[in-house]
Amino acid sequence: MRRLFGVLAFLWFVAVSQNAHAAAYKNFRAAIYITVHDTKRLADPATFANDFARVSSQLSFDKVYIEAYRDRVMATDSELEAVKREFQAKGIQTSGGVTLAAGGSGGQFGTFDYENQADRAECERAVRLIARHFDEVILDDFFFYTSKSDADIAAKGNRSWADYRVDRMREVSRNLVLAPAKQENPRVRVIIKYPNWYEHFHGLGYDLAEQPKMFDGIYTGTETRDPIITDQLLQQYESYQIYRYLSNVRPGANLGVWADTYDTRSIDRYAEQLWDGLFAKAPEQMLFNWSPMAEAKPATSGTRPWAKQVTSFRWPAGAGGWASAANEALHVADGVLGELGNPVGVASYRPPHASGEDFLHNYIGNLGVPIELYPDYPANAHTILLTRAASIDPAIIAKIDASLRGGANVIVTSGFLEATQGHGFEQLAEWQATTHTIAIDQYFDGFGAGAGTELKEAGKTKPVLFPEVRFYTNDSWGIIRGVAAAKGFPIVLMNHYSKGTLYLWNMPENFGDLYSLPQPMVTRIKQYLFGDQPMQIDSPDHVALFTYDNGAFIIENYRDETANVRVRRKGSAAADAVEIPPHSFRVFPR
Repeated sequence: MRRLFGVLAFLWFVAVSQNAHAAAYKNFRAAIYITVHDTKRLADPATFANDFARVSSQLSFDKVYIEAYRDRVMATDSELEAVKREFQAKGIQTSGGVTLAAGGSGGQFGTFDYENQADRAECERAVRLIARHFDEVILDDFFFYTSKSDADIAAKGNRSWADYRVDRMREVSRNLVLAPAKQENPRVRVIIKYPNWYEHFHGLGYDLAEQPKMFDGIYTGTETRDPIITDQLLQQYESYQIYRYLSNVRPGANLGVWADTYDTRSIDRYAEQLWDGLFAKAPEQMLFNWSPMAEAKPATSGTRPWAKQVTSFRWPAGAGGWASAANEALHVADGVLGELGNPVGVASYRPPHASGEDFLHNYIGNLGVPIELYPDYPANAHTILLTRAASIDPAIIAKIDASLRGGANVIVTSGFLEATQGHGFEQLAEWQATTHTIAIDQYFDGFGAGAGTELKEAGKTKPVLFPEVRFYTNDSWGIIRGVAAAKGFPIVLMNHYSKGTLYLWNMPENFGDLYSLPQPMVTRIKQYLFGDQPMQIDSPDHVALFTYDNGAFIIENYRDETANVRVRRKGSAAADAVEIPPHSFRVFPR
């Protein structure tokens, strides 16, 4: 009996130890991705011991994804098992990873040529290898298609490259990934990770219409990196918004967020990317990758004029490596996530395979408007924001009509108007986007006949190019107008329709010029268009608002200086003034 008790006590201790390790963070798991080059290194016990000691001394983490293949480099069965065994002995969960790519050169990532039998065979071989060793496998986000070989050109025929690639990658997903993986290991769950450039997925074969339902789960790339020096110029808000969007693409199966250490001019940007994916309520944070986490040298802090201020990310000079930076950021987020409900925001609609006004939602998010982006029309929402992407839906005008008849507010951008005029929009309002652009440097708030109030801000007087939109006076009203050389042009138009209200939000030709607009003007736009939201903020640009269904909200400042923000809850006559330090956030409980 005593011996049985001892065995049970030991098993209980093991279980508690594993649970305690898994609970290093209360609200999510932290995982590290190990590329195949590190897999091969870590198969050496001495190398593993040194690396693990260095990483674990700086970073709490629960899980690793061990890669078997990348860019023509393949791990062996024995290497995979050795690394898997070492991590499991340390109480770390293990899953597999594979990067189905062929390297790259000349500024273009290389992918397999899926019309080439040798590439198809290598793809299947890599999948079978990883599935033999793990019950969960993730595809790194190179599972797209760039090849334009003669065979590809012939197979494409008269189709567009986007249509051909989407069709081919559906076939590849079924026949070269999912079927071989399940044959090799019937228990395996295969996860597809999508990258950050969601507006262009279909052009490279990523298919948000059907592919997410084919896989056992999806994963989200939130690596917005630096919004100035990187070629994609992804705005900071996307680290939150893309997880929300893909969670609506595959509800309940978006398993985590993924960020890397690349292209960060200040280390605070790394922390912000981690925070924002977790603020979107991701259950797992993937850190790419093992090599920077295991580096012995300190992480580069970058230029940080705010370094002497107390901010959300406490990072003294020489504080440690990337693992220490990740550890600090993750624990800061974990300390507040329990106060947040489910994310909510202004309902917007981007159908799969849509293009137009690319990434505009993230610029709007950086103005302090919380966005909840859907792949289906949000028919039950009271306020709906439609950018040009929504115009590809052939039934979009009928859907808008139904929303307006139900008493909703529908906001369309100038890009949406341009795409739908002549295709039914005139049944809603006789607005016309001309081919002209106007340089505007003055803005006025006016409602009905009478004088307007100028909306201005010191230092924001440069002319901004807007599309010209024509309308019939008194049929519609320009509630915010721009003035250029004694002529007025609508920035926000309003038209009552049935029980609802239709608005036009005229967007600058360069969306980045949204940040050049006077703060009083942007605040007035938010008051007109999003007045039904639970709260609003009057803030500079590059200050984001995240809202939740339990009444909690977060204000995050991406700026290099302190942001003075006025917060007004719905139904309250008074606004509260708060200061948010640079590159910091503040949580406001319900």
